[in-house]
Amino acid sequence: MYLENSFISFRISKKILFPKIDIVELDIAIILMNIIIKKRFLLYKGYKFKCSIGKSGIKKNKREGDKATPQGIFSLGKFYYRPDRIKKVKVNLSCKKIKKNMGWCNDSRNIKYNKEVNRNKIKNSEKLFRKDYKYNVFIVINYNSKPIIKNKGSAIFLHLTKNYEPTSGCIAVKENDFLKLVKIINNKTKIII
Repeated sequence: MYLENSFISFRISKKILFPKIDIVELDIAIILMNIIIKKRFLLYKGYKFKCSIGKSGIKKNKREGDKATPQGIFSLGKFYYRPDRIKKVKVNLSCKKIKKNMGWCNDSRNIKYNKEVNRNKIKNSEKLFRKDYKYNVFIVINYNSKPIIKNKGSAIFLHLTKNYEPTSGCIAVKENDFLKLVKIINNKTKIII
């Protein structure tokens, strides 16, 4: 009964929850299986974590460098981690260790745009092996990935924050919250922004 009433309430309030997303039909799977970003909170399976979003807010028509978080429903990509800073966590996503030469191409003129790259070969890329903590662990949000459209935005991740300062377009949560979340999501989980 609780689930049924929650679902009815969710359908009634979907225009309030997702005023900018054109969703014709929502079903119970969306409520139970997906991460929802709402009013600078990340909601998933009863958890409510404070989060940061892009400095320019959430935009439907994101562009490279606009510091906006893209609006839409996206699948999750690989889980990346720094083994020198975070012990390997049991996750239900593909995992990859971050190495010193790894980057993410943010040059829309490059054929490797919005893909992981070797920084020794492609200098114009975001460094993944950082001095700060933000990319100690992160998950790729599959935005602008199939197909990749030049200048539409790149390197959109779910990563770490300590102070909830606005990001350049990513979603960021505290490390403890990230580590709780990553244990219960899987490759079928989507993120609704």
